[in-house]
Amino acid sequence: MKVFDSIAAFQSPTKTVVTIGTFDGVHIGHRKIIDRVVRDAACNGLESVILTFFPHPRIVLHGGDGIKLLNTLDEKTALLEKTGLQNLIVHPFDEAFANLTAREFVEAVLVKQLNIQKIIIGHDHRFGRGRDAGIDDLIAFGAEFGFEVEQIPAQEIDAVSVSSTKIRNALSEGKMDLANDYLGYPYFVSGTVVKGKQLGRTIGFPTANIQIAESYKLIPKNGIYIAQSTIEGVVVNGMLSIGTNPTVGGQNLSIEIYYLDFDGDLYGKYLSVEIIQYLRSEAKFPNLDALVTQIAADAAQARKILTSDRVATKRHDLAPVIMT
Repeated sequence: MKVFDSIAAFQSPTKTVVTIGTFDGVHIGHRKIIDRVVRDAACNGLESVILTFFPHPRIVLHGGDGIKLLNTLDEKTALLEKTGLQNLIVHPFDEAFANLTAREFVEAVLVKQLNIQKIIIGHDHRFGRGRDAGIDDLIAFGAEFGFEVEQIPAQEIDAVSVSSTKIRNALSEGKMDLANDYLGYPYFVSGTVVKGKQLGRTIGFPTANIQIAESYKLIPKNGIYIAQSTIEGVVVNGMLSIGTNPTVGGQNLSIEIYYLDFDGDLYGKYLSVEIIQYLRSEAKFPNLDALVTQIAADAAQARKILTSDRVATKRHDLAPVIMT
């Protein structure tokens, strides 16, 4: 897959099949649309293209509105690369772009720059300055400029919207089974391993502290989770802690993973952690001995669950392998 950092950077002498959207999460609803684009392009000797935007348009137009995203830009790119898509355009979204009229967008972007043959888009898609143009306008432009418009049925668009909402709600409630079912792969967080207080090492449960650079990344509910990472080609099981470490008087949010059967130096590594299942809520224990006893019990439960067939089937072709 070729990745372009702006519309202007993309050039193709071959006609294209295009879809447009944020595709946050690249979940099963999104992939139905993407599969249609990829298949249509392959069957007709065309190039498949997704046009997406960064920052998220809501962040630019509405000051973020408290939005948290399921994927960082790098995560979304890694997921899209596994769909068979040929071209991903990540265009910087700003006020100037938002102020393009519908005709300017169609003529300058879709026709002249993207060399469009066909666009596959939702019936409720709005575009142009003030979002004043809709699907009927796009169809009229298609007739004028010679490209086809395929509408995605309302029920499919509704399913995509419902899926995105349910995923965010499920993550905020720690319902990983539901979130992962809608995603079609284990939800994951990615970041650099940094040094923490190293308390875990002193009590026999050393953890890797994950520092996530992107403040817009959605972090699931505080608690203890069963998790996995692929480290140097090997799937390693672990327990992920999201919270403030109240037993030792912590106040800031930390994301730490204890790997059950791994002993290696991960400092400075960029690591992806797949979150499989919610295990229990965060708790403040009376002393460190009580905390150690609970962690040992958690580890035993995690081992039992992770060896089950149910967890094994959760891994998906889109499950991330991100480590550098």
